[in-house]
Amino acid sequence: MDDRIFKYLNLTLVFLYPVAWGAPLISAGLLPLFGLEKISILSGIASIWDTDPFLALMVISFAIAAPFIKVVSQVAIDFWSRPILPKWAALLLARFAMADVFLIALYVAIVKGIGIGRVTTEWGIYLFSACVISSLIVTLQNARTSP
Repeated sequence: MDDRIFKYLNLTLVFLYPVAWGAPLISAGLLPLFGLEKISILSGIASIWDTDPFLALMVISFAIAAPFIKVVSQVAIDFWSRPILPKWAALLLARFAMADVFLIALYVAIVKGIGIGRVTTEWGIYLFSACVISSLIVTLQNARTSP
């Protein structure tokens, strides 16, 4: 497969990640009779910030900073041949970026399992998951083809 496909796939992530951060991931509500509140990564961080700033910083680090820095680093290599991160750091960031998808899935499973509230997935969860998985594919392809 042509390496240019992976370069441009990675470049599109620079634009798709910010959309995914603001996109609704889930709709959650306490009881089925009440309306559901749409929750995005950014709105989740804002609501967590007041009660637990450390947790908010963790979410910012693993859901926003880690994947975005990794993607921008690879774009710099692909289009300008200038790495801004060592290769081992980019691989480490890719692993951290996958942790947030697991945590969102765990949250949805727990809330649905308790049966108190109502949670439905929204289109943003698919966009965000596609961004993370695409980034992982690009990272694996780059690791396979680089000397």
